[in-house]
Amino acid sequence: MNRQCTLKSAVRSSGIGLHSGKRVDIALLPAPANHGVVFRRVDLSPVVEFVAQADLVRDTKLCTALSQEGVRVATIEHLMSALAGLGIDNVVVELNAPEVPIMDGSSAPFVYLIQKAGIKAQDVAKRFIKVTEPVEVREGDKWARLVPYNGYRLDFSIDFDHPVFRHRSKHLRLEFSSGDYVRHIARARTFGFLRDIEFLQSQGLALGGSLDNAVVVDDFRVMNENGLRYDDEFVRHKTLDAIGDLYLLGAPLLGWYQGYKSGHDLNNKLCLALLAKHHCWQYTTLDVLKDEAWIILAHLICLCFLILPN
Repeated sequence: MNRQCTLKSAVRSSGIGLHSGKRVDIALLPAPANHGVVFRRVDLSPVVEFVAQADLVRDTKLCTALSQEGVRVATIEHLMSALAGLGIDNVVVELNAPEVPIMDGSSAPFVYLIQKAGIKAQDVAKRFIKVTEPVEVREGDKWARLVPYNGYRLDFSIDFDHPVFRHRSKHLRLEFSSGDYVRHIARARTFGFLRDIEFLQSQGLALGGSLDNAVVVDDFRVMNENGLRYDDEFVRHKTLDAIGDLYLLGAPLLGWYQGYKSGHDLNNKLCLALLAKHHCWQYTTLDVLKDEAWIILAHLICLCFLILPN
């Protein structure tokens, strides 16, 4: 049985909030089976908590932010991506601020925290969302879609008219697994253009943004002293974001995600479109899929006996 997973123990860390520029303390706590990912704002009295789900996304400008009854948790995508990447179904995320710390701009620090806490399998089958019919959303020349697939595959393409992007790979295909996620996706950092960051900070936004937690590009080059972690780090990070955004469906996916110039907003609209079209998906477990495979195999064997000469 492919089982649900939580953490073996609690783990804590701290970092800077991307938008506030202030310290944020974060704790990841074990949770029981079928609990899901729950954010808990411990800086409020009374404490407020809510489940991480697509229909609670209220802001996708610069990040993915959840909000419920006026309580907000922003910049959740890198943490959600790490949870998806390591197969964590049930966890409580405690925060003392309205945003998850940006850390180094990738999901690698969260992967480290999860691995430090340890992963515990639970005695309940892991439930997947299986895409059964295609779903697509578009805005101008940008689009994102989910199509049926026996596994979890992601295809992402970017297109920026800028010298830094011109001779780098703009497309990535990933056959999703925990090992490939950690090796090829987790360390890819968020990126931004210097001119945009300067404007945002003049408006009181992205106050915690720096070369320590983002790849910054000026008009001609990457400004970070050590350059890129991967030659195609830009498209890898967009894939990282998509994995986090899609995990707000509430369960791991069985399907093929394809995105062209997609971002948090379009990813969220894709999640909502899928959930609204009940004929396009179903819950399943890997045990059910194995049973279906054995049934098909048995039918094929019977068919062979029927058509073979005596």
